[in-house]
Amino acid sequence: MAEMSKYGKTVLALTAGFALFCGGWFSSRISEARPYQVTARQKPALEEAAQEGGEPGEGCPDSLLPGEVIDVNRADSYDLQRLPGIGEKRAQDIIAYREEHGPFETVDGLTEVSGIGPGILEGLRDYVTTGSE
Repeated sequence: MAEMSKYGKTVLALTAGFALFCGGWFSSRISEARPYQVTARQKPALEEAAQEGGEPGEGCPDSLLPGEVIDVNRADSYDLQRLPGIGEKRAQDIIAYREEHGPFETVDGLTEVSGIGPGILEGLRDYVTTGSE
């Protein structure tokens, strides 16, 4: 190998130092503890289940998962029906109220929806959010 000039050795040393710095920085970033968020977007297609001979909603959770909270300003009918005391009619009423009056400011605003009184609201309080609370 040919003799390297002083300039070549300097460039090689700086490049090696930069590579070590970047490698150390990258390693520290991936080993850093971070909070995680799990988001599930895929929902079973009710029509597909019916066409395949299965029951609509087969394989779907009938209730909320432990610690799960539903945003009533973003939830669709399926998610709303998973809430305790909310059936298909009340889910549609919540969506209709939300479309007509805008998003709910607080969870207490659900009492404005026909069929949801203080008793049902208390049963929902631990399972719903408005995203702004």
